Amino acid sequence: MLRISIQTILRGALMAGGIGIFLAASPLGVAAQDRTPMRIAVEGAFPPFNYLDANNKLQGFDIDIANALCEVGKFECQFIIEKWDDIIPNLVADKYDAIISSMSMSLERRQKVAFTEKYYNSPSVFIVRKDSSINDISPAALSDKKLGVTSSTAQESFANHLYPEMKKTIFRSSPELYKGLADGSVDIILEDKLAIYDWIANTKAGSCCEFKGPDLVDVTYFGEGAGIALRLDDKERLTRLNEALKTIKADGTYDMINAKYFPFSIQ
Repeated sequence: MLRISIQTILRGALMAGGIGIFLAASPLGVAAQDRTPMRIAVEGAFPPFNYLDANNKLQGFDIDIANALCEVGKFECQFIIEKWDDIIPNLVADKYDAIISSMSMSLERRQKVAFTEKYYNSPSVFIVRKDSSINDISPAALSDKKLGVTSSTAQESFANHLYPEMKKTIFRSSPELYKGLADGSVDIILEDKLAIYDWIANTKAGSCCEFKGPDLVDVTYFGEGAGIALRLDDKERLTRLNEALKTIKADGTYDMINAKYFPFSIQ
């Protein structure tokens, strides 16, 4: 799952911006001429869903799901690493064909892109250090605290609208967000619960911290789970990907990938 060296790798490889690494997925048993090309954008900075390992190769739940969909859907797939802030604008600009990068299907995003059916669901949650005195997560109680969120995420939008009085630090990636909480740069962070689960449960650095308050499932900001984003007019690809999703969920492939990363179902 999460590699400890990811922060160092990401700072050098990703934060310089733009398109970074190209990897091809080759579905087994299907001739190249029979496959439809599909360029897939991922952030590469959101472990355990998508990240670069110690060998600078893309890994994670999103990547495994994408490869399974490419095989079943007969796509010739190419992965493109893209900065999160640019990922929707560059999809619309036809620099790639799909985003498979744990993107929540918020109402705001649905105005810009089309989404497949959800391929997983996760609430958002506040996280604090274990020695924190924070017990109440209401806007009034947190008004004098420093909140950390990741740039251009549903969590940032939620915080800006529902916690307008809080001082906010915007981090460029999830690993940097977690470090900011651990080192005391911020008092509390808001993050996708599944994304931060491995850091809290399985890393020494994450043992400093704990979830605080109930799960947040506001559909307006967090949508109805994570979906694959496509251009609004890409109807054929949308249909094929939805059919491929149904297939991998029915034949057990999805469950095998799920079990690789989480000891519970995330459907």
